[in-house]
Amino acid sequence: MRALVFAAGLGERMRPLTDHTPKPLLEAGGKPLIVWHLEKLAAIGVDEVVVNTSWLAPRFPEVLGDGSRWGLRLHYSYEGATPLETGGGMLHALPLLGEAPFLAVNGDIWTDHDFARLPREPRGDAHLVLVDNPEHHPQGDFALGSDGGVTVDGAARLTFSGIGIYRPGVLEGWRDTVDGDPGTQPRFRLAPLLRAAMARAAVTGEHHPGGWTDVGTPARLAELEGRLRAAPA
Repeated sequence: MRALVFAAGLGERMRPLTDHTPKPLLEAGGKPLIVWHLEKLAAIGVDEVVVNTSWLAPRFPEVLGDGSRWGLRLHYSYEGATPLETGGGMLHALPLLGEAPFLAVNGDIWTDHDFARLPREPRGDAHLVLVDNPEHHPQGDFALGSDGGVTVDGAARLTFSGIGIYRPGVLEGWRDTVDGDPGTQPRFRLAPLLRAAMARAAVTGEHHPGGWTDVGTPARLAELEGRLRAAPA
């Protein structure tokens, strides 16, 4: 299995921390956020990981190298000075990801979710990990049914964690989400395609009740750092 780590964001809400360091390379618990993911991916047998990049792109190979220290082969998918969003970034990385299902994870989250629990391939187009709604996102994103199906609406909505298993086919129809000429490097979000897949009952999910942090602000990074430093070894 291959994996994609979304790492192309500009990190604007994290400045000045991200003036010289991309957000996924900021440290928590003694190592960069992205390294927590790379260790988990290596542990479940992933051997090739694509890291999409934009802001301060050269810093990634400087810090991570070729991935051999984790038993991985890292590929860097550079998107240019303007990130292509989640959908565009995934589409841009597809030649490196191949035709089989792959794991994708946001590079600016931290979680204790065990990636070994994830299916090697989704039942439909995608399998998403959902978490309890954080204070900064109380309305949630999607609902998880008793049958494991994920829908847009439901009685108890949860938040998408940024972790999922995808088939490349989830991107079919992406042109319908782009206004005007998409250009040579289309820029679009993945969410509309996920909602379309949910409408045809092609998305499943699971609830992770454990640790998860969307490291979107310096305050959240500091809070995560405090928790990890205080945790037993």
